[in-house]
Amino acid sequence: ARRAAHDQSDIGEELHAMDYLTYAYLQRGRDAEAEAVIKQLRAMGALLGNDFKVGYAATAMPVRLAIERRRWTDAAALEPLAGSAPHVAAITYWARALGNSRLGHAALADADAARIDACEAESRSHGDDYWARQTDVLSKEARAWSANALGHTVDAVALLRAAAEAEDALEKLPVTPGPIVPAREQLGELLLELHRPAEALRELTRALQDAPGRRAGLEASTRAAAEAGKPAA
Repeated sequence: ARRAAHDQSDIGEELHAMDYLTYAYLQRGRDAEAEAVIKQLRAMGALLGNDFKVGYAATAMPVRLAIERRRWTDAAALEPLAGSAPHVAAITYWARALGNSRLGHAALADADAARIDACEAESRSHGDDYWARQTDVLSKEARAWSANALGHTVDAVALLRAAAEAEDALEKLPVTPGPIVPAREQLGELLLELHRPAEALRELTRALQDAPGRRAGLEASTRAAAEAGKPAA
């Protein structure tokens, strides 16, 4: 698909295929090949984000690599693509917030969350309720990880649970991409980190029903099952 799009000089479709390739490589643990796609993206030069297909794919690829491989410094250093729609730019700020939170930079993560909120407000001002609600989920996730970095674990769990419920209640449009990392998977990972493996296993099992086979979800649920004394699960 990528070769065909390239031959037809359709950069949007080429990037779309590259994004799917990046995700597939990461899911199979083929990190070097995923990194090669990102290098090829960088070699394409400056890209404008005002075309949704271009903007989303060029934004999502480096975010996927950083977040899926837990490269928090890389995530914190990401910048939105020029001309990106607010709901696309919000993905970059979300990645930055997670990266900064994981690095212990809660104040920087809060600043990124504030930028997500601004993106949500902009979407609402355009009458785009669907993307505003999706962006609100990202905001809750960002603030959850920031709260966790500050040791406010009760708030962190509550925010991620609210994000997961909001995401579950929002039916995805047929031609739109899914979340970079499902909110309920993030909730399960947080509970696992808080040494609550039985609860984590419940949330991760639910997450895998909607996103079957996701590598990070499978790895986390396997660990949760072992720590909960339920290896058969």
